[in-house]
Amino acid sequence: MIQDWPQDIGGKPSFSYLENMPAFVPIMFELTVFFAAHLMVITFYMRSRLWPFKKAENPDVRSTDDHFVMEISVHDNEESLRALLEETGAVEINISEKHS
Repeated sequence: MIQDWPQDIGGKPSFSYLENMPAFVPIMFELTVFFAAHLMVITFYMRSRLWPFKKAENPDVRSTDDHFVMEISVHDNEESLRALLEETGAVEINISEKHS
């Protein structure tokens, strides 16, 4: 069909890839940027373990309203840590097990 009615569209010949390659340079650049951006977002989700529809790991529901939450890992010093928090003015101290 192209031999019957050769058309020169935009100054690009329709013969082979090597002749058309300069026209594809901007397209390949844009595809590189597109895939780099999308793969960067996917890598961020994988590294931070943030997935769509993942259950939130909020230790206390009131922290989204008007409370402040401080989550501390306890390593055999629970009593001294509790005493330190009480003497510095902690309003409420809850100890819960973290499930991974």
